[in-house]
Amino acid sequence: MLDRPDPTTAAALARLYDLDLQDDPGDLDLWLALADRADGPVVELAAGTGRLAVPLAEAGHRVTAVDLDAAMIDRGRARAAAAGLDTERLEFVEADLLHLELPAGGRYALAFIALNSLMLLGTRSAQREAFRTMAKLLAPGGLAAVDVWLPDADDLARFDGRVILEWPRTDPDSGRVVTKAGSAQHDAATGTITLTAIYEEGNQGEPPARWIRRDRLRLVSTDELGAFAEEAGLRVEVIAGGYDLSALGPGADRAVLIAERR
Repeated sequence: MLDRPDPTTAAALARLYDLDLQDDPGDLDLWLALADRADGPVVELAAGTGRLAVPLAEAGHRVTAVDLDAAMIDRGRARAAAAGLDTERLEFVEADLLHLELPAGGRYALAFIALNSLMLLGTRSAQREAFRTMAKLLAPGGLAAVDVWLPDADDLARFDGRVILEWPRTDPDSGRVVTKAGSAQHDAATGTITLTAIYEEGNQGEPPARWIRRDRLRLVSTDELGAFAEEAGLRVEVIAGGYDLSALGPGADRAVLIAERR
């Protein structure tokens, strides 16, 4: 997030983040399968509100969920408590993944960064460091995994700053109607996309509260993903074109990298 919000705004944006993800990205089965294969403790970096960490823990895995945003962590802990998970099964840690030290560092079987979160690290050096963090956390033979969006030329041409209505939804927490509009601005010089999300929330016929979130995503190529992994001491197993690990080819809008700690 470009601007560090005040606590009230941060709490609202964390709640609205969950509302945004009512549309299932379809990635949970992949992470469950990788956790089963790794057969050991799991660490998720940029874990948000526990959308993946909670079901992974419910499936029997020991999970550490790391995020920099305190409001996201608060919602994640509440979600874990509602699921009856204690801190032995799922621990939330508020920390910067680029400067992360965990007591179990070097003993995780799976470390992953899901759903474009790598792209929120706005520089090549920061993205490279994220791979080094995963490598440091993993035991030898452990798995590192990342998935990122691959916008095509048509997508980038549309990212000209125009504001588009994305959805109206009812927030189950508050019962109020939330309308989301958003814009995207592509900067070819820096290879970044600036996203602005505008949420207006209120009951019908009443003045709405407005919440604004801005993020800058750094586009990352599949070649860069492979290079970051190799530089961190990871052996690339596959760079696939989707959550079903289908072959990466023309028209793929997502890359999923899986690598092994040497």
